[in-house]
Amino acid sequence: MLEGTAPFIPGTTIVIVEIIILAMIAAFLGLRLYSVLGQRAEHEEESVPHRFDAGENKAAQAPTSAAPTPVSREPQITGVLPAVERGIREIAAADSRFDLTSFLEGGRSAYEMVLEAFWEGDRDTLKELCDDDVYAGFAGAIDAREAAGHSLENKLIRIEETKIHSAQLDGKVARIAILFVADIAAVTRDADGNVIAGSLDDAVESRDIWTFSRNVKDRDPNWLLDETDEG
Repeated sequence: MLEGTAPFIPGTTIVIVEIIILAMIAAFLGLRLYSVLGQRAEHEEESVPHRFDAGENKAAQAPTSAAPTPVSREPQITGVLPAVERGIREIAAADSRFDLTSFLEGGRSAYEMVLEAFWEGDRDTLKELCDDDVYAGFAGAIDAREAAGHSLENKLIRIEETKIHSAQLDGKVARIAILFVADIAAVTRDADGNVIAGSLDDAVESRDIWTFSRNVKDRDPNWLLDETDEG
């Protein structure tokens, strides 16, 4: 054996060949893995539409000149007699600003305001919310109460129910009656402040049917109380 020459070890050549083969296989697998991951990454960068995006995508592709889909203004009416439903639909057809839900909310507020104004003797508020005949009735009752030296200490505890009782369109005038079922505590005092009737500890159920009217051709959107009755 020559000096400086590495000794020959049997099997060394086979080991080297195996290492080369394994390296080639690893390189091949690495290229395949990169190819797969690279394609997946490209797909992940793309926006994947969801179910709820379908409408938006169609809207984006639609021509700008397309007319918008009209929104139905038909009032949702449930739990009323056919005649009442017919009256409400006639009013809604004649008055594009009429909204049943808003009307009921406004009627509820008016009920509270009118009661409090009457109890306190606030004629100005009553005149704004009532027509002439109803106002005259309230004002007359206030005059009689004040002449007797009496005062009211009433309290609206809660409104249990608010429901359309009747509805009709008479020419240009819409009239809708609401049934109010409320618990009210009432006390009447004399000129000296003594309780002569009622009690704030005992609420009494009150059932009132109040009718509100409005000219559907009038620019003023406010409704006036034009009739009161017991339910």
